[in-house]
Amino acid sequence: MDAPTRRQAIRIIEGGRSEVLSLIGALSPRGMNRGAIGRDRWSPKDVVGHLATWEGFALEALHAWDAGKGWHRESELWTRGVNPTNRLELERTRKLSAPEVRRRADETHDELIGRVSAMSDARWRGPATPRGRRQLGERLGGILGGPAGPFRHAEAHLRDLRRFMENETSG
Repeated sequence: MDAPTRRQAIRIIEGGRSEVLSLIGALSPRGMNRGAIGRDRWSPKDVVGHLATWEGFALEALHAWDAGKGWHRESELWTRGVNPTNRLELERTRKLSAPEVRRRADETHDELIGRVSAMSDARWRGPATPRGRRQLGERLGGILGGPAGPFRHAEAHLRDLRRFMENETSG
């Protein structure tokens, strides 16, 4: 299956991010830090940091692939697993304030969108590395993907985030 085009990928990423930020936009600082989302009891700050972490992973991969190398974290993910990696990264972002997490998330997101926007269609459709077989866009879509498909990571968290916001505004 072919990856979405660059423009489609950007629209998907931006749409998911926009929905997350719209949902949490009116939260107080206390609400941003209240851990009640999903079975792992994440806070909205945790969700923003988690999504930014994976956008950062995508940037790492792009830098490695542009240098003709493999993405170092790929083997870590195979060895350690996604959930333990998420827990480790979550502990790093939990030490930061909500404004700092948001600032870093904004910077990472802007850099990612800038890199994808500036990329040629040929590079997007070509292999991630000179010896690679899979398209760069397909591989990037996997890093930023979710159950709903490539580049749809934010969507994986929206149901729980909506439920949190309903409880937050009804109580």
